[in-house]
Amino acid sequence: MEKTTPRSLDYYMPAEWTRHEATWLSWPKNPLTFPGEVMQGVEKVYVQMIAALSGGEKVKVLVDNQEAEDHVRRLLDGSGANMENVIFLQIVSADVWIRDYGPTFLLNSKKPWKAGVKWRFNAWGGKYDDLMYDDIAGEEVVLESRVKIFRPGIVMEGGSIDVNGRGIVLTTEQCLLNKNRNPLLKREDIESYLEQYLNISSVIWLISGIEGDDTDGHVDDFARFVSPDTVVCAHSDEGAGHNPMVLATNLKILRDYRDSYGRPLKVLTLPMPAPIPLEEEDRVLPASYANFYIGNDVVLVPVFDDPNDEEAVRIIAGCFPGRRTVPIPARDLVYGYGGFHCVTQQEPAVDAKNLPKA
Repeated sequence: MEKTTPRSLDYYMPAEWTRHEATWLSWPKNPLTFPGEVMQGVEKVYVQMIAALSGGEKVKVLVDNQEAEDHVRRLLDGSGANMENVIFLQIVSADVWIRDYGPTFLLNSKKPWKAGVKWRFNAWGGKYDDLMYDDIAGEEVVLESRVKIFRPGIVMEGGSIDVNGRGIVLTTEQCLLNKNRNPLLKREDIESYLEQYLNISSVIWLISGIEGDDTDGHVDDFARFVSPDTVVCAHSDEGAGHNPMVLATNLKILRDYRDSYGRPLKVLTLPMPAPIPLEEEDRVLPASYANFYIGNDVVLVPVFDDPNDEEAVRIIAGCFPGRRTVPIPARDLVYGYGGFHCVTQQEPAVDAKNLPKA
């Protein structure tokens, strides 16, 4: 581990609801992830995301080349997007999952400075050789971001962590302790890296993730902070499969948690959509309302034409009264194993409003 870490220099990972300078996206193009008509549906999703986000912040969009940029501009024409806030960056990437291969952005608690952590990316434990290139794409994002960068030298994905900006991080044993990431590191080693590079003081270890998730249990598919002391956690009483049992275990861990002062978290439950099977591929889509994304003015909420859509949107809207809740059909996106949170990466703004009170 480096001698100089973000913690030693007063950097910390802010919560997602902290005001953004921008949201980073990578335009979809991989036909193995989104084949045929699915790709067309995912492009429509991206148009809706950009239109919603660009009203309140910059949207930095990775495209492979000028031809791709021209294509995206045509799709955005007439969408309502604020094109003055849409910035195209010709950075080649293999796929869309920029939260996992891009940098984790940090703020400084004492000075108006910004930094980033560039973790190593190994395509979720070496599952996809064709996506290993995105470790390089992440490096290109780092160079483009023009901020101070810390390099821990360990494998970590942004979707595997969620913070409250006040010293607590959520993660899972299934992912961070998986030997396909950092086989030589023990639990206490991982905790030390999280403490030093995110500047946190408490790790909440949840067990594992939802069915259909190929990331080995990313936490952003089922449990998320919505305020410094409040977590929403997916919950399901239906069926006898994987999800009801593991989500109940995770929910109990969250309800039993106490900080160093003995204070509990407020824990809200989110419903789960009914399982969406793909019989031709013998898998279930990792559909979850918890994979929402918090922008400056809006919260993007995945919906699935499911009876629980309305309740999930209502719960999430209640957590963010100052933001407009934007439900977007997400079935095509989760066909590729991810949701809105997986394909976004927030870059916080550096200004006095974001500095903690002394």
